[in-house]
Amino acid sequence: MSLELSKKAAAVKPSSTLAITAKAKELRAQGKDVVGFGAGEPDFNTPQNICDAAIAAINDGFTKYTPASGINELKEAISKKFKAFNHLDYAPDQIVISNGGKHSLTNIFTVLLNPGDEVIIPAPFWLSYPEIVKLAGGVPVIITTTKEQNFKLTAKDLENAITDKTKAVVLNTPNNPTGMLYTEEELRAIAKVVVEKDIYVVADEMYENLVYGEQKHISIASFGKDIYDRTITCSGLAKSYAMTGWRIGYTGSSKEIAKMMGSVQSHQTSNPNSIAQKAAVEALTGPQDSVAKMHAEFDKRRKYMYERICKMPLVSTIEPMGAFYVFVDASEVLGKKYKDTVVESVAQMAEILINDYNTAVVPCADFGFEKHLRLSYAISIEQIEKGLDRIESFLNDLK
Repeated sequence: MSLELSKKAAAVKPSSTLAITAKAKELRAQGKDVVGFGAGEPDFNTPQNICDAAIAAINDGFTKYTPASGINELKEAISKKFKAFNHLDYAPDQIVISNGGKHSLTNIFTVLLNPGDEVIIPAPFWLSYPEIVKLAGGVPVIITTTKEQNFKLTAKDLENAITDKTKAVVLNTPNNPTGMLYTEEELRAIAKVVVEKDIYVVADEMYENLVYGEQKHISIASFGKDIYDRTITCSGLAKSYAMTGWRIGYTGSSKEIAKMMGSVQSHQTSNPNSIAQKAAVEALTGPQDSVAKMHAEFDKRRKYMYERICKMPLVSTIEPMGAFYVFVDASEVLGKKYKDTVVESVAQMAEILINDYNTAVVPCADFGFEKHLRLSYAISIEQIEKGLDRIESFLNDLK
C-alpha cells in the first residue's frame, strides 16, 4: 500500500524512559538480577484505604459513565486541596479530571494552541512535553539552562525567548529530571514577565508533595489575579499516592479553559475511570499518614544516593530538593575507554551498564541534556546500594 500515514504521528519519538523500564523488566523475566533506576513511579503499593474505596465502588455498581470532566465529589475534594495546599481558589467548575497527568497536558495544549504557536520549555525537561506540544500543532522552543542557575529558567531568559508567536511557557516544579525546586523569588520574577508579555503558564506540579528539607512548594498562580488568570495548574495522584496505574490527573484553570478541555475530553475519552475517581476521593480526603511515610522513605534514599554519587569518580550532581530523581553529569566519562571501546555518549554508557552490569539508567538526550543521566530513587534502599555499587565498578573500570 502507498497510502501515507500521519506525518505528525511519525515525528513523535517513543518514550525512552518507558523503553528502558520495559528492557529492565524483560531481563528480570529472563532471570537476571537487574537494578532499574529508570522508574518514574513509587515502588510502594497504593495505600490500602484507597484500594478499599475502589473495591467499594465496584461493589456499589459505580461502574458506569461519569460526567466527562469528572464527578463533582472529586472536583470538590480537589478544590479543597487546592485551597489548603496550594493557596489557590479553583471552584469545581474550574477543575477538569483526566486520565493521568499526560492526558491533562494533552487537554491543555489542545485547547491553548493554534498551528505554529510556540511553547517555551526549559531544558532539562520531562521528555513528553515537546512531543505533546507537537501533537497539538505547536512548536516547542527549548531554552537550555545551566548548572550555575541550578537548571532553572530565569525571568531574563524567558523574556529573551518570547516572540509574537509565543503562547505559553511550561514550568515544572519540583522538576523531573533534576529534582530542582523554584523559590518564591524566582517564581515572582517569572510571573512578572508572563503578565507583562501576556502569555500562559502551564504549571506542572505533579511532584508538589515530594519536597524535602526546609524548602516549600509554591504555586505560581497564587501570586494574584493577573498571574492566576494566565496559569493552568496541573497535578495528579500518581506520584504522591503511589497511584501511577490508576490514571488520575487534574487541572485548575479559568472557567473558559476548563469548559473547552471538558468538551475536548468528552469526545476523546468520555470520562476518567469511574472507579479510580472514587479511589481518588479517598486519597485526598482520607488519612494522609501513608503519604508522610513514603515521603520520609524517599528523603532517606535521596540523601544516601546524593552522598554516594558525590564520592564517585567522573560524575557529579546537584542535591535534588524535590521529586525522586538525581540528575547526574557524566560528561567526564565521555572519551574514556571501557575494555577496548571508547565511550562516546551517555546513551552508550547506559547500554554498557544494562548489558554488562545489569543496571538500567536513563540517558537524558531526550530530556534536552545528552551528557547527563537520570537515576530514580523510587526503588528500595537495598536496590539503590546494589545499583550504585555497580555504577561505581563501571566508573573504576574505565581507563
